[in-house]
Amino acid sequence: QVQLVESGGGLVQAGGSLRLSCAASGRAFSSYGMGWFRQAPGKEREFVAAISWSGGTIYYADSVKGRFTISRENAKNTVYLQMNSLKPEDTAVYYCAASRGGYSSTRSVDFGYWGQGTQVTVSS
Repeated sequence: QVQLVESGGGLVQAGGSLRLSCAASGRAFSSYGMGWFRQAPGKEREFVAAISWSGGTIYYADSVKGRFTISRENAKNTVYLQMNSLKPEDTAVYYCAASRGGYSSTRSVDFGYWGQGTQVTVSS
């Protein structure tokens, strides 16, 4: 069992940056694959980025590639999402997710644990 708490969301102007953090409880964090997903109003939840337990395998959605960076610090039970060059279309609730499989995945069904989400709003 793992509990996830996101932080770092907020309001930022287009072109700005934010860093999201996801703190996980439990001693098995280093064995979990981690991911970030987002959901904009009226839209389905979509994949943003994912990282394997070791950090060796990373995936990004095409829409964020080159602008967002996912990373993790297993010693701190934390995964991060650095978001640069933000656009209004990045506005969404961002969710952190954990997969017991330990691998990196783009599919939400592979993640069994989810945080409550943090709002990111990018103004034009």
